[in-house]
Amino acid sequence: MKNLIKYFTMGCFAAGALLCTSCEDFLDRQEDENLTFEDIWVSRNYVRQYWLNCMSFLPNFDGSYVGDNDPYLGASDECTITYDRAYRYINFGTWNASTVPYYKMDSYYQGIRECNIFMQNVYSCTDPDASQAQLDQWYWQARFARAYYYFLMMCDYGPVFLLGDELLDFTASTEALYRPRNTWEQCVDYVVSEMTACANADAVQSQYNATEYGLATKGTCLAVISRLLLYSARDLFNGNTLYRDVRNPQTEDFPELSGVNLFPQTYDANKWLEAATAAKTLIDTNVYSLYRAGNGNPYEDYYGITNVTWNSELIWTNRYNNRYYWSINTVPAGISGYGGVGPTQQQVDAYAMNTGIYPITGYEADGTPITDPTSGYDVATEMVHETYPYPIEGWTSYTGTFDIPVPRMCMNREPRFYISVFWSGNYWFYGSRYTQVSFASDGNGNQSHDYPKSGYLVNRFFDHTLDHTQGTWGNITYPVFRLGEIYLNFIEAVLECQNRGVTLPSGYYDQAMEVWADLRDRAGLEPITDVYPGATTAELIELCRKERRVELAFERLRYYDTRTWMIATETDGGPMYGMNTNAIAGGSTNTPDEFWQRTVFETRVFNNNHYLYPFSQRELDRNRLLTQNYGW
Repeated sequence: MKNLIKYFTMGCFAAGALLCTSCEDFLDRQEDENLTFEDIWVSRNYVRQYWLNCMSFLPNFDGSYVGDNDPYLGASDECTITYDRAYRYINFGTWNASTVPYYKMDSYYQGIRECNIFMQNVYSCTDPDASQAQLDQWYWQARFARAYYYFLMMCDYGPVFLLGDELLDFTASTEALYRPRNTWEQCVDYVVSEMTACANADAVQSQYNATEYGLATKGTCLAVISRLLLYSARDLFNGNTLYRDVRNPQTEDFPELSGVNLFPQTYDANKWLEAATAAKTLIDTNVYSLYRAGNGNPYEDYYGITNVTWNSELIWTNRYNNRYYWSINTVPAGISGYGGVGPTQQQVDAYAMNTGIYPITGYEADGTPITDPTSGYDVATEMVHETYPYPIEGWTSYTGTFDIPVPRMCMNREPRFYISVFWSGNYWFYGSRYTQVSFASDGNGNQSHDYPKSGYLVNRFFDHTLDHTQGTWGNITYPVFRLGEIYLNFIEAVLECQNRGVTLPSGYYDQAMEVWADLRDRAGLEPITDVYPGATTAELIELCRKERRVELAFERLRYYDTRTWMIATETDGGPMYGMNTNAIAGGSTNTPDEFWQRTVFETRVFNNNHYLYPFSQRELDRNRLLTQNYGW
């Protein structure tokens, strides 16, 4: 029987036979060493533990130091992380099929296999204490997780292998386990179908009580569909001729997949309507609303998205985590932090003025900003300092404003700027205390390798009302999906339909402009159509991309946006700018004039093959039917 258990608990299939011992470990943890596979299904407690094991493969991005477990901030053009982690392989183009940073495919297929085992056996539970409603809930949550694991792999690899309910025979030969990839469209159809089934299941609720927060809701399933269909409509996965030669090998064993193109080669503009409808379906449930504290303070409202747990905007969160890991990485080193996660200058430049106008429209070859003359932003004097009332009410323990010397580039910017960006010479607020910080060399924020290379820190995710020096960090329900993103998905898809001649159903455009106005109102800005009254549809699409960049800053979505829009060769490669952190402070809190100049802190590499992850060489060696992604 022990061998039988081992076969049931072996790992998943990911382009070959990969071993997994998670369920075997689960069995080994039981007090009864003679527990068999059949014994699991007679105990409600064992069944529940197996279900939790199925869900344990869901990523917990904020359960460790930022950048340790994923590249989505460290390898994004919005962010720089100072630590020597695997995202540096991506940034400098030194990765390949033998060195794949953050390789998670084996883990996700492991999770898929465990979900399949669980789903095929959960209803055989004979414990009278296990109710039908409970078994239903566990079944459908596992089914959601299975589809979500596919979704996560598709975001990084494109089309993958679809197993459905199949449990592969690991006693078979390696050759018998060969199989080609499914096409992108097949993968999309499968995940959408599975998420739709989960959303329609009675056991999946629209909302849960506090004891069940974190379970996938109907809205969660719809949010996955919305994001996936949006990505599928964008250029990377819609008629991308770069991938015209990425096709399966000829094989008699899989005639329906033999020799087929893995990526669609004909552009389909109707995909934008599918994406718009998916987003609208979720919006129209009226289950979620943009978070507002109710005090008419846009600083407090935007800050609250990530600082008020389980708030009305959150569709699904990355667990209920202690805030320590996010905070320690964004607290300046001089105030008991590591202070290594910061915005790039490009991200700092992306924010609008308080008039709602985006001041910087591009860059000269030497990195000098090109500005909109109507914005009032003056490049010639952007580093000149003036006393400015820093807005701190609503997101610190203080009321009113706090007068500090500020470079003009940080003056008169929109509220989301001040919530998101912390610059040198500013005051860091923590509880009832505050400390001026310098990121110049030998300043209190730059005395070792723990300092932001760009000279800025991410400000969003620290709870400034708490004194972390007393060990108080607070908690966070980091947004994986939130209504603000779904609004932006809908706006983009509607505008793209208009731009590409796709007929929109009645009311779609008006609703898109309404939710865009609502989103900007929460940020203290006028509607985009008032700020840019003569904008063409193409210009509105570009403005929507700008809105998305600042609204969703540091939520791990920019990484995918630049790739699926296929602009990453311009945005994610080349010089990354910040301030001159090599300037000598001359005092722990002093930021000298020499600091205030646009400086290249690193030059990144992004080639066309970097849009998608490579399959590892190990998988290529194990599976002769596996087609590698373009350029690897």
